[in-house]
Amino acid sequence: MPAETAPQRRLRIQNKIAENASRMTVQLARELAVPEVEVIRALPAGRAVELDVARWEALIRAFEPLGNVHVIATNGSVTLECFGAFGNFSTWGEYFNVQTKNLDMHIRHKQLSAAFAVEKPGHMDGVSTLSFQFFDTAGDSAFKVFLTFGGKAAPPEKQAAFEAIRDAYRLAS
Repeated sequence: MPAETAPQRRLRIQNKIAENASRMTVQLARELAVPEVEVIRALPAGRAVELDVARWEALIRAFEPLGNVHVIATNGSVTLECFGAFGNFSTWGEYFNVQTKNLDMHIRHKQLSAAFAVEKPGHMDGVSTLSFQFFDTAGDSAFKVFLTFGGKAAPPEKQAAFEAIRDAYRLAS
């Protein structure tokens, strides 16, 4: 059987997304045996806007005024979720640190290779979620920052903040 071309793989991913737009992208990636970043890039037009990952620090600092957000980090065996606010930033060695009372992250920023602003139906209830998602050099999720999560549509001020950050850090075409 001939190897799958990139356009064939993208079409396969898009077809799977079309079956159920609210599926978790990490689950789709595992099921399809592709890096999660390929699933994000295959989302329908307007659902995922690629951001300028070269501006990662300014982008992460832009989360501070958002207040409490839902942060998710997943690896091959664990998904860790927390609810907290970005702030108290510092750099130590290879790490960019976020250390507030309720959020303690140590980000190996040189491993970040892509970032997106994502708006898609939530996997639990179909209500639209707003998130900023970062991916590593292998195309796997590094971490995700959700402004909305589970059951409620974004209030107008969160929607406006999401759009402002998305537009300010959009990757130039």
